[in-house]
Amino acid sequence: MIGKIENNLREFVYGGMDGAVTTFAVVTGAAGANLSSHIILILGFANVLADGFSMAVGSYLSEKSHQELTVSRGNSKKEDYESPLGASVATFFSFILVGFIPLAVYTADFIFKFGWATNNMLAWSVALTLSAFVGIGYLRGKISKVKKSRTIFESLGLGVAAAVISYGVGNILENIIK
Repeated sequence: MIGKIENNLREFVYGGMDGAVTTFAVVTGAAGANLSSHIILILGFANVLADGFSMAVGSYLSEKSHQELTVSRGNSKKEDYESPLGASVATFFSFILVGFIPLAVYTADFIFKFGWATNNMLAWSVALTLSAFVGIGYLRGKISKVKKSRTIFESLGLGVAAAVISYGVGNILENIIK
C-alpha cells in the first residue's frame, strides 16, 4: 500500500512540475512576443488541457507497459504494481492544478475586468509560479527524503531556465517576424 501512495505522489510531483514548466513557458514566451493577455489565455489553456491529457496518457501507458514487461519476465507479484489509472489521474490532476498557476492572474483579469497592465500580470504570474516551484521542490524533497534546499533549488532553477528560454525565443521571434 505504501508503495502505491509513494508512486502516486511521484506522479503528482512529475505532473505538477511539468504543468508548471510548460504553462509557464507558454506564458513567458507569449509575453516575450508582446502578445495580448487574451492570446496568452488561449495558448495557456490549450496547453494545460491538451498537455495534461497527453501526460496522463503517457503515465498510464508507461505504467501499464512496465507491468506487462515485468509479467512477461516471469514476475507476477501484481500486488506491488501501481494502478495505471491511479498514476494517470495523479499526473493529470497535478498537471492541471499546478499548470493553472501561471494563468491565474490572466484569468482573474479576464473574468473580473480589473484592467491590469500586461507587464504587471506577467510579474504576478512569475511570482506565483516561482512559489509553485518552491512548493514542488519541497514536496519532492519530503517524498524522496533528499535535502529540501537542494530539491527546491533544482525545481526553481529548471522553472527559471524554461521561462528565460521561452521569453527570449518569444522576444526574438517577435522581432524577426514583425
